[in-house]
Amino acid sequence: MQENKLIDLSFDFAKMIVDLVDSIKFPKSSYMVDQLARAGTSIGANIYEAQYAHSKADFIAKLEIALKEANETSYWLKLIFATNRIDEAVYKDAEKTCGNIRRLLIASCNTVKKKQGKGTEKPE
Repeated sequence: MQENKLIDLSFDFAKMIVDLVDSIKFPKSSYMVDQLARAGTSIGANIYEAQYAHSKADFIAKLEIALKEANETSYWLKLIFATNRIDEAVYKDAEKTCGNIRRLLIASCNTVKKKQGKGTEKPE
């Protein structure tokens, strides 16, 4: 259930990022806008890719990549806001959604790691 929520939320967030990037008119710094577009849409792509992981370790790795992309997205959002490319309401909405995705990714990774650790002995 949580994975479906994560898939849906990350897809909606990618659409939000595409719309946000397309709405930036001036001053348009293409390197920042490109980085935001890549990082923001990559989150969902990695979550989708995790659904066909070869193992639990591969699944976790894909989700951790999505988490890194979410962190990078937050950076670009903050920079684009700080340099007056987007207004505060847009920034806060996007950052809130990105934060929700990060929390779900962390929870998902922790859940899988706990399940993976059950039934196995840890070396001393």
